Amino acid sequence: MTGGARDRAAAGRLLPWTGAEGRPCYLVSDGTGYVARLADEIEDVQIDMADALLGHADELLAERRVTSGELHYLARRLSESLRDVKRIAESRGARLAHAPRS
Repeated sequence: MTGGARDRAAAGRLLPWTGAEGRPCYLVSDGTGYVARLADEIEDVQIDMADALLGHADELLAERRVTSGELHYLARRLSESLRDVKRIAESRGARLAHAPRS
């Protein structure tokens, strides 16, 4: 492994899921294995879900007759989605910081 690849592997990749008690999970690898590909796929799904949820929020908030229960449910789902997307951004940002410069 070269210095750059070794540095990236040592840093670990923040995965898009949590472990026991909500603790973050990290992957230490060269980024080409099964778990890395699975993490990429899950991140894509999470981003797609966030996009769909934003569309739903736009539609719901355009309505005049929205119940407090509906707003509460929307707020919970938006919070979950924002947490997922924030984790993805942190993970990708960390990987960019450790990426070799051309």
